Amino acid sequence: MYPEELLVGMRQELTNIGFRELRTAKDVDTTLQQKERTVLVVVNSICGCAAGRARPADAMGLTHQARPEILATVFAGQDREATEQARSYFTGYAPSSPCIALLRDGKVAFMLERSAIEGRDPQAIAADLTRAFDRFCTPVAARANQ
Repeated sequence: MYPEELLVGMRQELTNIGFRELRTAKDVDTTLQQKERTVLVVVNSICGCAAGRARPADAMGLTHQARPEILATVFAGQDREATEQARSYFTGYAPSSPCIALLRDGKVAFMLERSAIEGRDPQAIAADLTRAFDRFCTPVAARANQ
């Protein structure tokens, strides 16, 4: 585990754009068991592909009109209990970090594993996210009218 002071900026890159940190298994269950809601879960990491690819792509993707209702993050290698619990929802996917999962009704609707993040630019990753948002999420303006 890394000293917490080294991770503050990495955590804030996501919390500053609306992500809620899930630090315990209970936090994860409370958030991911949402029915009739979409949840974007980012498994954050200290690695370069999280810093240079995944986190910037998340920020870009969230500027899209259709977006998840709930934004959540766990930090791999730091918040182990929370990360393991989040991964338990990612049925059929091997543990990877970083990764980005879109859950709908508590089940994975879309997943970007590390292999789909590594070696790609943030714009291409954000494009994958926005296509998934268009397919599974309600536009923000439409939610405001409900």
